[in-house]
Amino acid sequence: MSTDRLSRQAEVVVIGGGPGGYVAAIRAADLGKKVVLIEERDRLGGVCLLEGCIPSKTLIHAVEVADAARHAKKMGLSFADLQIDPEVLRGWKEQVVDDLTKGIAGLLKRRGVEVLKARARFKDNATLLLEGCDIAELGFDDCIIATGSRVKDLPGVSGEGVWTSTEALRMSEVPSRLLVVGGGYIGMELGMVYAGLGSEVTVVEFMPSILITADKDMVSVVARSCRKKFAGILLDSKVVELKKTPGGFAVAIEKNGKTTRHEFDRVLVAVGRQPNTDNLGLESTAIKPNAQGLIETDDQCRTVEPNIFAIGDATPGIALAHKASREGKVAAEVIAGCQVAFGNAIVPAVVFTDPEIAWTGLNELQAKEEGIEYTVGKFPLAALGRARAIGRTEGFAKVLCDPSSGALLGVGMVGPHASELIAGPTLALELGATLENLMNTIHPHPTLSESIMEAAEAAAGSAVHLNPPRKR
Repeated sequence: MSTDRLSRQAEVVVIGGGPGGYVAAIRAADLGKKVVLIEERDRLGGVCLLEGCIPSKTLIHAVEVADAARHAKKMGLSFADLQIDPEVLRGWKEQVVDDLTKGIAGLLKRRGVEVLKARARFKDNATLLLEGCDIAELGFDDCIIATGSRVKDLPGVSGEGVWTSTEALRMSEVPSRLLVVGGGYIGMELGMVYAGLGSEVTVVEFMPSILITADKDMVSVVARSCRKKFAGILLDSKVVELKKTPGGFAVAIEKNGKTTRHEFDRVLVAVGRQPNTDNLGLESTAIKPNAQGLIETDDQCRTVEPNIFAIGDATPGIALAHKASREGKVAAEVIAGCQVAFGNAIVPAVVFTDPEIAWTGLNELQAKEEGIEYTVGKFPLAALGRARAIGRTEGFAKVLCDPSSGALLGVGMVGPHASELIAGPTLALELGATLENLMNTIHPHPTLSESIMEAAEAAAGSAVHLNPPRKR
């Protein structure tokens, strides 16, 4: 690197090459802006692509294929000596990630986006200091902060050999006994992956339930599945001591004032994430992150500094890649002079467990917390032809509506392919659909999507494929 470092001026700078950042950069370039994207990692894609969504779903799919093969015997299909080769699976996962990162690099290059591998800090509200490249200072007209988030540490439960989700997804080994600390979506998804690969998995959760942001009735379906696959799920429990041993880890777990001691080969800590807004030099601007380290923005993703925008996990709201991508487009369009705003009140959420959980709009948990009146209709997959045909009858669909107007409030699903099916109800909610609209929309037969229509009929009290209420 040259000893004479340069100063440059850019029209639009994006800090971070994840699903929010690279999408913002591409959109801004498409709208005629000269864009510089700064990413400190060797590869583009951020946490989602490199050590989150994509590698985890690749492994989850592999485990689901293996489970399907094992369960096919009841259909008359037998597979002798089914084996999983961790090394080949690891290579497949890495190939998927590598192909996608190269694809992103190609998209940016074709748009003329300049990518700098560097670490950025704000010198002031119009200049960045860069480390790791030939440019010392980069001035900008507009800047988008898309720095994402990182794994949150759990005091007392960390140290040498303790996995985070990053290490777990590298799949360097398949431990015989794995302790997962945290029953959120990351812990449950990775717990299912390793259980499917042959680990004896135990989950410890401080709260009285796993997946606490989802409705209890949907969680109960997943919990039943997990109890069949895991060695144990310890609720209302916490790790109070963890020691490295020659053979693994000695762990003390407290529940209801009683402490039990266990041995594990590996420990995975999955207790959430925290925003990457520290060490950004924000103190050199008027931007002051809140107590959680999140940057407040308006509905155009603009911070208190009019020329600095923030998106994704660096901002309040649900920390999901698809939300970050949408915000990235909004920020880029605002910078280009378009009259737009992030008006997406409906952001779908998915948990890729087996079975999957997905919901969009209002769920019952939120409705009760906010005192919102609602009518709910449920339809069990056990009563659905397609679910019977594929041998996946666990779960249900449910629809929430306003009891007076019939306005659609939310849709939830637990069952196979819920992640794919939730996009349709999300569109319905965005368009302000009513219960009647959903009921009267013809859903193809036989499909799992029919369960949504059937749940709408149940909410309206006109379910054809459910037994009528018993007369008193």
